[in-house]
Amino acid sequence: MGYLRQIDESEATGEAAELYAADRAEGGYVANYTRTFAPRPAAYRAWEALVGAVRAPMTLRRYEVVTLAAARALRSSYCSLAHGAVVSERLGAPEVVAAVFEAPDGPGGSPLDAAEQEVVRFAAKVARSAPDITADDVARLRAQGLSDEDVLDVVLATAARCFFSTVLDATGTLPDAALRDRLDPALREVLVVGRPIDEG
Repeated sequence: MGYLRQIDESEATGEAAELYAADRAEGGYVANYTRTFAPRPAAYRAWEALVGAVRAPMTLRRYEVVTLAAARALRSSYCSLAHGAVVSERLGAPEVVAAVFEAPDGPGGSPLDAAEQEVVRFAAKVARSAPDITADDVARLRAQGLSDEDVLDVVLATAARCFFSTVLDATGTLPDAALRDRLDPALREVLVVGRPIDEG
């Protein structure tokens, strides 16, 4: 599940035990990322607060499109699979996931509108090489109707994903085995862009 020592569920106490119990109550299992963060629950709580604040002014669809674009650029299988499942289940839009990963502005039309296509390009560039962002990159978003606050939201969501994905990949944390059954096999294959799914 990871390279670092993790707290066994049977030995968890305090906030770590609370994190494990919350996972069990919500999904029926303890997520691998929760096990990674459990030795430092304050950092995980801070992450929850940060991502909640970042997500609040955005529509769910835009937040997820940004997150998927960043996860793809970072080669984060965990975040790609988890958020691909969110888009497929909560938004009922697996085609959006496929578009972000395969051809955001491909021939024959796209389920992403023009603004979303620009958001995907911008978020990917921020995740890969933020120092290379130029005023022209921002102007392309403004041309699609995004305000400066909207652009900041995209930057914040991308930067937040960089933190979370980096922690998981640097600690060898594998995507949960449960994610395997939440996605169509063909889409799942597209979303495994880095580490493999935990055999669990």
